[in-house]
Amino acid sequence: MRAVVCHAITPDLTGVEVRAVPTPSPGPGEALIRVRAASINFPDILMCQGRYQFKPDPPFTPGLDVAGDIAGFGPGTERRGFELGQSVVCGMRLGGFAEFAVVPVASLLTKPAPLGFAQAAAYPAVYHTARVALVRRGQLQAGETLLVLGAAGGVGLACVDLGLSMGARVIAAASTPEKRAFLKAFGAHETVGAAGFRDAVLAATNGRGADVIYDPVGGDVFDEAIRLTAFEGRYLVVGFASGRIGQTAANIPLIKGFSLVGVRAGEYARRFPERGIEDRAAMHALAEAGAICPHVHAELPLDRVVEAMGLLQSRAVIGKVVLRPDQADTAAA
Repeated sequence: MRAVVCHAITPDLTGVEVRAVPTPSPGPGEALIRVRAASINFPDILMCQGRYQFKPDPPFTPGLDVAGDIAGFGPGTERRGFELGQSVVCGMRLGGFAEFAVVPVASLLTKPAPLGFAQAAAYPAVYHTARVALVRRGQLQAGETLLVLGAAGGVGLACVDLGLSMGARVIAAASTPEKRAFLKAFGAHETVGAAGFRDAVLAATNGRGADVIYDPVGGDVFDEAIRLTAFEGRYLVVGFASGRIGQTAANIPLIKGFSLVGVRAGEYARRFPERGIEDRAAMHALAEAGAICPHVHAELPLDRVVEAMGLLQSRAVIGKVVLRPDQADTAAA
């Protein structure tokens, strides 16, 4: 089969290429999936650059989220109601960017009927992160105001979508007029720029600020947004895409009466596996009901993986970029 292989850790991704490798065989408790679509997440890129917490030794095949068809089961495997040829989605740690992948049957979910393969591959990791952020850590309630920073990114857009489904009033921050127009059409109640948004947020909240702020950016954005948290609000620290870790004096959350809350979705699921199962099931139910709408910015064949990763790194993407191992190199972004 053909698979993306990271054969060397390099900052410019020159160590990533498509190679012919043996098709894996499922063992007990495992299924072989013919991968129809696999979405790219930032951890996939960071692992290939040696910049992620989990540092697999080369050679390895990245890929966290896949959608495809069951092509086989390992010997003696309990099928848990799944059948050969059934369309499924699955999250994994490695191995998704390939024509076939081996996954535990226990990790499979049926592909939500309203979603195509690309959308199905696009939702697991980002919507799981959104749920941990907004539901578990942020305790977002219907009627509250949610400010989403970096709202056009994969998880940011998932937070906008999930926040709307939860009945929150959503303010979405993005860097370009095109992104803000998309977010408005997507359903955000208000949109603001990626910087210099203080007055707009205060005007939209009658001077109160946002009840929950989702921040994957840090840096200057953190410095501005931290002062826009409402009394008893929750400021969710998710990442530092700007490259600078934001800092604040302890008297600011004290005087303004809000909480700084760290969000690590993967670690949360590892520490609380039963909650992780609940979160996966909750997001799957929303997808099945058509209550969430994952957005795919581009679908590219496997051979264009480095180009696809570059699209994500460029911050030009709205939503997700998806690889299609089942398609020849004729697709266009």
